Amino acid sequence: MDPKTLHTDTKRKLADIMVAISWRELARTYFGKSSSWLYHKLDGIDGNGGIGGFTDEEQSQLKAALCDLSDRIRKAAESL
Repeated sequence: MDPKTLHTDTKRKLADIMVAISWRELARTYFGKSSSWLYHKLDGIDGNGGIGGFTDEEQSQLKAALCDLSDRIRKAAESL
């Protein structure tokens, strides 16, 4: 995939979990960014209202963050 390609359909792909995750915490913990930065990325816009989205690197970082979070949830569940 072209490194300048932006992923603008991420929010649709995450629809099943959108209300179950603290996106503010995810943005801060895994990206060091604000929740508004992440919400703009999820909505496929840039900070100025133009076309935006996740770069390939950011998409991989988001995938890793969600996998880490799922591992942490599984460990917590297994400890019960």
